[in-house]
Order: sequence, then structure tokens, then C-alpha cells
Amino acid sequence: MNLEAFQNRVLPAKNKLYRFALKFLGNEEEAKDVVQEVFIRVWNGRHQMNEVQNWEAWCMRITKNLSLDRIRSMSRKQTQPIEEVYHIRQDSLSPHESTEIQESMNQIDRFIAGLPEKQRQVIHLRDVEGYSYNEICEILELDMNQVKVTLFRARNAVREKITKINAYGL
Repeated sequence: MNLEAFQNRVLPAKNKLYRFALKFLGNEEEAKDVVQEVFIRVWNGRHQMNEVQNWEAWCMRITKNLSLDRIRSMSRKQTQPIEEVYHIRQDSLSPHESTEIQESMNQIDRFIAGLPEKQRQVIHLRDVEGYSYNEICEILELDMNQVKVTLFRARNAVREKITKINAYGL
């Protein structure tokens, strides 16, 4: 791999890698460090990587592994509300509507944060980042059935909690 191939194949994924690392680590500086380390590892190993077909998925797997290593070394995990991480703004809505949306997003973020680790990873990759099932299989090193079952269970758990809250008093 030469510099041009690196710039065309690997660098375009930097924002996705950053968001993925940030979701794991909950710290912007740590996420930036992880992405930088991913790029260093890819560049240093560029001569042996001719057989890699999906560079983005391969980089996501490295990001996942480095993020997990950082979490283990920090022995604590901090998270930020989803609206801060993804800068969700609703300027055209009334204050009441935007407050309701913000509260709903906070609830969904808490529900997702309460899921088991594998479910959190799969729902983030599929519903936030928009990866295909095959890419998720490659990133998380799971088979297709595991990814589908895990995503189904994660969505179901979040849906049930939202339904329970919204149906209260009916």
C-alpha cells in the first residue's frame, strides 16, 4: 500500500472510527488517541496487508480491540449523552418539542447504555453507523446468526422499555 492508497482507502473512515472509539471510551481525547494509533498500525503494517479486502471493517476491528484495551487499562468507563456525542439539534421546533425529543434521546441513550456489551456494540454499528450485517460480522468477529440475534434482542429490549414508559397510565 502506498500513500495514495492509504489516503483513499483508510483515511475516509476516520470519522466512523472516531465515533466508534468514542462510544466505547466516552472520552474525546482517548478516542482521538485510539484512531491515531489505528492509523499508525495500519501504516506500519501496510506492506503485509495486500490481502485485506474491506479496509474499513478491518480498521473498525482494530479500533474495537484498541478501545477495549484502553477500557481495561483505565478500569472505568465514562459516557456522554448521545445528543452531545452526535450534536443533535432541533432548531425549528418549539421549546416544548425540542425538550421532549431531548428527553426521549436521553432515555434511549440510557436504555442502550444498560444493554450488555455485545448488544451495545451491535446496535451502535448497525443503527448508528449504518454498517451492513456482513461488515458487523467482520468487525466483531461474530457469525451472521449471532449478529442478527444480538441486534434483535437489543432492539427488543429498548423497544420494550420505551413502550413501558409511554404506556404508563393507560
